[in-house]
Amino acid sequence: MRKLKHLGILCFLFIGGTLMAQNGSTMVGGAEMSPRKNIVENASQSSDHTTLVAAVKAAGLVETLQGDGPFTVFAPTNAAFEKLPAGTVEALLKPENKEKLQAVLTYHVIAGNFSADDVVAAIKEADGKATFETVSGGKLYAMMEDGKVKLKDASGNVATVTIANVNQSNGVIHVIDTVVLPGK
Repeated sequence: MRKLKHLGILCFLFIGGTLMAQNGSTMVGGAEMSPRKNIVENASQSSDHTTLVAAVKAAGLVETLQGDGPFTVFAPTNAAFEKLPAGTVEALLKPENKEKLQAVLTYHVIAGNFSADDVVAAIKEADGKATFETVSGGKLYAMMEDGKVKLKDASGNVATVTIANVNQSNGVIHVIDTVVLPGK
């Protein structure tokens, strides 16, 4: 990667679908994601992940996702949450639905640090469809389609990884365009 400077202003490069700062950190939701910060600290800075952060807080998972990990988080954007049926997010955020919200959110998390290369290698090793066990105990299926990593959930929803390898001090985030849901 060639470093660029223009009149002393920090420059950004668009590399393989990911906006990168000159220092090698990734830009998500208009904010620089520091590999020295944990998952919650970085996600809280992204304007694309305000719904996810609110859900993590409502579910009581902030401490967990600030822990040592490592964790691989498939982080749905605000637009991904907007694809859910009307009223779904509001209902999940109610205190009486805390366990269901926890199940949905932990379905987006895999124990360990799986880079995009690790996920792609697992897909190839499994003849095109890798199975990952989520922290919630469910199964998430990964495959390649048109050169992109796709995730299929237990309900048949398919998400695309839109930004990969957002490194954190306690794992990695891969941004996805659809909320994945555990089976019923």
